Amino acid sequence: MRSVVIHGHFYQPPRDDPRTGAIPLEPNAAPFHDWNERIETECYSPVAPSLASMSFDFGPTLLEWMEQHAPGTYAAVLAADRASASRHGGHGGAIAMPYHHLILPLSSRRDKVTEVRWGIADFRRRFGREPEGLWLPETAVDDETLDVLAAEGIRFTILAPHQVEHAPAEGRPGWYRTGGGRRIALFIYDGAISHDVAFGPLVRDPAAWVERLTTGPARLVAVATDGETFGHHHKDGAVVLGRALAALGRRGDVRVDNFAAFLARHPPEEEVRLVAPSSWSCPHGVERWRAECGCRAAPERGMHQRWRAPLRAALDWLSAELHAVFERDGRSLPPELERHALRMFTSCGWFFDDIAGLESLIVLRSAARAIELSGSEAPRLEAGLLERLALAPSNDPAVGSGRDLYLKEVKR
Repeated sequence: MRSVVIHGHFYQPPRDDPRTGAIPLEPNAAPFHDWNERIETECYSPVAPSLASMSFDFGPTLLEWMEQHAPGTYAAVLAADRASASRHGGHGGAIAMPYHHLILPLSSRRDKVTEVRWGIADFRRRFGREPEGLWLPETAVDDETLDVLAAEGIRFTILAPHQVEHAPAEGRPGWYRTGGGRRIALFIYDGAISHDVAFGPLVRDPAAWVERLTTGPARLVAVATDGETFGHHHKDGAVVLGRALAALGRRGDVRVDNFAAFLARHPPEEEVRLVAPSSWSCPHGVERWRAECGCRAAPERGMHQRWRAPLRAALDWLSAELHAVFERDGRSLPPELERHALRMFTSCGWFFDDIAGLESLIVLRSAARAIELSGSEAPRLEAGLLERLALAPSNDPAVGSGRDLYLKEVKR
């Protein structure tokens, strides 16, 4: 019997002011106070009834917000995993995610291990079980990342077709053996169907979507996309998703499945080779998060991204300095310092077109908070950061550089 797995990656960056814990007003999310509120209404709440029939991950920082501000939806997410586990012999549909949305191939092994361990601990606390799989932010991967996952007990992750040299036949998972000698299963999602769900037209036509999922010889057809596709990116996406899942559930030749349950029945039979570093949203590997590679959200606007490399270099320098301070003086410093030192690498800060965007401000706020928590080292660290941010030019002459942005918008 053919298995169909629809995976949704649900995530928002941590929008709260690190000093106050409150989310500042985000005017472009009107009529809502902020984008979390808006997307919860458009997507998370309406998609919740479908989650028990899906594979899904929610970023820990998003779940933290939902627990406080959307408790009904939060409870529905946890209940969906329990229902899925009951239906699939103990294999729930939820999988873990690193605690922050970092591009792990650009992180040190120390930070990879920290992020994965924190993500697993958060999953265990919320879902009451050990995670079998883990979603990699932007599916960004390299050998060391997979070695860390395997070392921490993760059994599988999910990649795009171009991230392996050759995908196993019939949609089956493959084994990857890391340089450290560990093994982890890799599921490769169907790139063409996933694209047509994320960017249309399938998310507007449940019958066409079901037809694509049930045609051909594959043993497993897997779709993976941002969960916000369903209701936020596409207004009626949650409704179409529900109709597609209901239609699949009525068929006698299809199993609506999740990755963990499929893996338990069909362990990999062949090994795969990785294309690394790579990600699902940058054809240049992981350059979108450290260079002007040409990837941008609105190419028609003609903006440069010469700010990306200086911003990455500035925060890499600050991270190394903060880690050294914490390892030397950690007992006398607030424990939150390490959290903000990692949070400042949230991938959204580099994804879009200008350093003056809301997402880059979010990472700079975390950098500022980490510096504030560093004690007597704060003046030196801030001076060093400002010196490096001066090399990150905005597209807007009125903004100036990353240094000007930090002083005007972050430190005000």
